[in-house]
Amino acid sequence: MNILPTGRCVAAPALFISMLLLFTVHQTYAQEEAVFKPIHSIGLNIGHEHAFSGIDENGKKKLTVLPYWGLDYNFQFARKFAIGIHTDFVAETFKVEKNAGSENEVVERSYPIAPAMLFFFKPTEHWSFGLGLGGEFAKEEDYYLTRFAVEYGTPIRKGWEVFGVFQYDFRWDAYDTWTIGLGISKAFGKKASHE
Repeated sequence: MNILPTGRCVAAPALFISMLLLFTVHQTYAQEEAVFKPIHSIGLNIGHEHAFSGIDENGKKKLTVLPYWGLDYNFQFARKFAIGIHTDFVAETFKVEKNAGSENEVVERSYPIAPAMLFFFKPTEHWSFGLGLGGEFAKEEDYYLTRFAVEYGTPIRKGWEVFGVFQYDFRWDAYDTWTIGLGISKAFGKKASHE
């Protein structure tokens, strides 16, 4: 007769401890899966733009490497998606041969500015893949462009991030470039757990 009451005494605290552990684990996971808050970020990057059809001072075709500055604004509206405006400023005057047109037409570009509206897919916190449309504006002539970008960012602290960028621009009926750069950005609205 004493076995049953003793068994109940041991089972009740074990059941209580199990329920307490289950509740604690559930609360921990519930906090990690908090509601997503939109994130705004502003970034500055510097690097080199490479024009495949550049023209040197002797009129010969060559790969032209040009310094650029980039100013980026992004709005991450969901865990895996963001939109942004990325603007490149080339800090030189140069000549390129157009891909399309009549007989190797050479055009001059004076300090062109190339903004583009990009849609980003973010499969992880670090990687971003963007595709979008924009234009390149210079005093000589303006071109439409399609931009593909890949970025990898590493958080530093308090919303600051260092990132690397690779992008490819297709300028319609003009010329193509690829760009590689390194930058820093500041996020606003980021959750404290990611800071």
